[in-house]
Amino acid sequence: MSANEQLIEQLNRQAGKELAVGDWLTIDQQRIDRFAEVTGDNQWIHTDPQRAEKESPYGRTVAHGFLTLSLLPFLSGSNSPNYLAEHFPGMRLRVNYGLNRIRYPHPVLCGERVRARTTLVEARPAGDGVEVVYNFTVEIEDKEKPGLVAEQVIRVYP
Repeated sequence: MSANEQLIEQLNRQAGKELAVGDWLTIDQQRIDRFAEVTGDNQWIHTDPQRAEKESPYGRTVAHGFLTLSLLPFLSGSNSPNYLAEHFPGMRLRVNYGLNRIRYPHPVLCGERVRARTTLVEARPAGDGVEVVYNFTVEIEDKEKPGLVAEQVIRVYP
């Protein structure tokens, strides 16, 4: 059995299981403002706390949906230095292949804490590598609905 086949078999034994729950992260105005600056999305609902307090249905600023999405590597822990070796033995390279089904069921408000829950969907052959699909749910502390639900596709190569 090849290394790829072994990895696929190993990963698929975990399919449907929650693999990780990340640490809580507070989404503060400084993070929202920095994201707005980098992306050019300076809509007042994100960057103007005084106006948001008066005019927004939420009473305060809201994190960009793409900010929440961009935090997935941090929130899931997949950007840690040893992640590749720990989770994909024998693989030397991991690339983001894309995203499926992205939804923002509830806005993430400034000052709220979020964390990611990671579930493995499946692993399958992909040329000379292995394609792995994860489902991420970004919880908002004390909220019933999540701030983000997304399916990510990555590829790892020996």
